[in-house]
Amino acid sequence: MDKTLSRDGTSIAYRRRGDGPPVILVGGALGTAADQEPLAALLAPRFTVVTYDRRGRGASGDGGPYTVRREIDDLAAVTAAAGGRVSLFGMLSGGALALEAHAAGLPVDLLAVYEPPYTPGSDGLLHKSRWTALLHRLLARGDRTGAVELYLTRTGVPEETIARMRRAPMWAGLEAVAHTLAYDDALLGDGSVPCARFASVTARTLVMTGGFSTAQARGTSLALASAVPRARHRTLTGQTGEPAPYVVAPVLADFFARSSFLRAAS
Repeated sequence: MDKTLSRDGTSIAYRRRGDGPPVILVGGALGTAADQEPLAALLAPRFTVVTYDRRGRGASGDGGPYTVRREIDDLAAVTAAAGGRVSLFGMLSGGALALEAHAAGLPVDLLAVYEPPYTPGSDGLLHKSRWTALLHRLLARGDRTGAVELYLTRTGVPEETIARMRRAPMWAGLEAVAHTLAYDDALLGDGSVPCARFASVTARTLVMTGGFSTAQARGTSLALASAVPRARHRTLTGQTGEPAPYVVAPVLADFFARSSFLRAAS
């Protein structure tokens, strides 16, 4: 992987492949660039696809203390390495990062997100507050196993599945980046959709939800689409919170193909 430096000097690892308008994939909680490879491979015939390890993960550094601004600076550094103006696809909390970065001034042609996990409503905000407090207690005492289990439980993974995952080789990789769960949690603030801030998002935006996702995920995505001025919502039939790359790829390819026309017109 190649490396670039963020504003605070943190090394950020990225990989670029393909040829065409640049698209950066922004992963969600516990994810690394390697997790984006199947989707990147499907998009590479039409786009220059950039995947990267967010700070604290994979081959990237982890300068601290963490702030959302530092993560935005990381994405800005990757954007500069990719050519200076890009389109973004953010998965789950990576979608929140993509939106925050563009709202903060990152130049973006087109923006797509899949189910940023905000939790609006009084019950959702209370649940988020309690989850945040418990997550920080687990991490403070070094309980990475507990932190990963907490996250998986919160996202609806059954206990028996978590038990099988703990016995698999992949578990060590999840524990290695468990501390970054606090980073994703910080990206979501108090859990409400930051409507006032996202009103400054000017890029055409696609907000996607799975047809088999929860009612809360669908409602939140619709609220987000309403908050972003040039956004539209699309439901991916048959998908859940973990959409199949072969389903997402053609939707993104059709949407991001418009960036060629935007660049030609600019």
